[in-house]
Amino acid sequence: MVRLWRSTVGKKAVMAVSGAGLLLYVIAHMLANLKIFFGARSLDGYGHWLRELAAPVFGYEGVVWIARAGLLACVLLHMTTAIQLARRARAARPIGYRHRRPVQGSYSARTMRWGGVLIALFVVYHVLDITAGVVNPNGVPGQDYRNVTASFGRWYVAVFYMLAVTALGFHIRHGMWSAFQSLGISTAKRRRALRAIALGVAVVITAGFLSVPIAVLTGVLT
Repeated sequence: MVRLWRSTVGKKAVMAVSGAGLLLYVIAHMLANLKIFFGARSLDGYGHWLRELAAPVFGYEGVVWIARAGLLACVLLHMTTAIQLARRARAARPIGYRHRRPVQGSYSARTMRWGGVLIALFVVYHVLDITAGVVNPNGVPGQDYRNVTASFGRWYVAVFYMLAVTALGFHIRHGMWSAFQSLGISTAKRRRALRAIALGVAVVITAGFLSVPIAVLTGVLT
């Protein structure tokens, strides 16, 4: 295990697997968010069900905290391997080129790097806003519908959210494609199909998340 962790191939595999775990959470979270279109009872009821899930065994919100711990582990592994791989890539080419033509790889790397920073900043704010209710105009535990609409009722928060979600879409597209390569799934015959899958998943997730703040801003959700 130690040798695998120290190797570049091992780090790429850890990054891919942790990213897959985060992607599954993102998909589940996006689908849960869409319950808001079915009304307050649907979204608030889902939140109550989630907090009560397996309560006799793990206690109230026990499953939620277990999921949060798993997410935190995935985030730490994902970020750690990303930083370490970036440092190794820079160390492998220590001599800079005065006139280097921009390439797709460097563009993707910059998108992933700065997009990841934007996503991380928003996640911190989103937790303080929706989860903790500290900076939410409503901020009442259990009133998930009102908390969401109150938050996105502030245009600047909605815009921040949409920028972060767009960055997430780019991150997912490039991350999925990189994971296919790291795990050896990508081949010459599958390349086009896998690129299409990565793009399709990113577009669907981005559209799903964007639909909520747009609906609030346009008055569809009040």
